[in-house]
Amino acid sequence: MSLGTARSLTFVASLLLGGGVMAADVYSPMTPEVPQTETEDGWTFTFAPYFWAAGISGDVAQFGLPAVEIDSSFSDILDHLDFGAMAIGEARYGRYSVFGDVMYSKISGSAGTPRGIVASSVEVSTETFAGLMGVGYSIVDDETVRLDVVGGARVWSVDTDLSFSGGLLDGVSRSDGATWVDAMAGFRGNYSITPEIYLTGWGLIGAGAADLDWDVAAAVGYRFSDSISAVVGYRALGVDYSNDGFVFDVVEQGPILGVVVRF
Repeated sequence: MSLGTARSLTFVASLLLGGGVMAADVYSPMTPEVPQTETEDGWTFTFAPYFWAAGISGDVAQFGLPAVEIDSSFSDILDHLDFGAMAIGEARYGRYSVFGDVMYSKISGSAGTPRGIVASSVEVSTETFAGLMGVGYSIVDDETVRLDVVGGARVWSVDTDLSFSGGLLDGVSRSDGATWVDAMAGFRGNYSITPEIYLTGWGLIGAGAADLDWDVAAAVGYRFSDSISAVVGYRALGVDYSNDGFVFDVVEQGPILGVVVRF
């Protein structure tokens, strides 16, 4: 394979790889003020799907090839999206909470290769999973303000497949990927402006297998009723991971939007 062909294939794979983590919290573990159900013994439970229209920028590398710089808007990524699912759940008892946040996406695409001798085209498919599990404690909790300190661990898993068609590599396929865990800690806060309107924000930072893993956001929420609430804001997330030629050093940011239904 020529160097030009390799770089072209790596760019396509890197673009799709970066898009694989485009989805993250709207109602995240850092969002304390959402509609809840309460049991007779004092536990409250929440569940909410979420959507994040994030672009991505940074450096990615795989298959032993040099890192490629990417800078893709959300609309660019959306063109390659096959499937995405994200959800957050939380159980709270008094000042204590246990939460989980999961996101999964699959993206794919194809590209032609120079001259079509080595291969006429290559199919790229990337699956990305990120899951955060943690616990929290409210250091301030009254009718207007809640401030939680939180800690937990985030698991990342990224897998990419290349399949060649035509040319010398017809029928050849290759896979590359990585899975890692980072410890996370930070704060989440909420301030009620009125019974219907509230401000919320969060910040997490950590490390582990990654050199740095961070997550910040600010949003405004509105309670339509006891059953339905909505939130809109802005979120940014970054991770810097590299190991044995696999590089995932990216920042994702964009508007967040979500609806939570009480049940």
